[in-house]
Amino acid sequence: MRPPPYCSFCRKPAEAVGKLVGGQGVFICDACVGRCREALEGACGEADCVPSPLALEECHLLASLKAAAASVDDTRERLQAHVAALRAKDVSWARIAAALGISRQAAWERFG
Repeated sequence: MRPPPYCSFCRKPAEAVGKLVGGQGVFICDACVGRCREALEGACGEADCVPSPLALEECHLLASLKAAAASVDDTRERLQAHVAALRAKDVSWARIAAALGISRQAAWERFG
């Protein structure tokens, strides 16, 4: 069972925000959408638009921990699936490593 969703930007759980919009493995709350609009319009500096985890309440950080860990696990699984698909298409370890920005040996050790 997956943990409840949370905003991938401010890390607040779904019950602490107005609305969440979901994408492929990520969510964004209505407040963060507003901050993104401000940033795109140049109305705020990056530091003003992206809340620091230190600015969040302890309960919000704790509530999002399990979901954050699940997101990391999901990303690892997707990455492994991508590499497996490339290898099934006979793409070399050197090309995979170059795309990842790591050495061929590191790619083979991690995914081989």
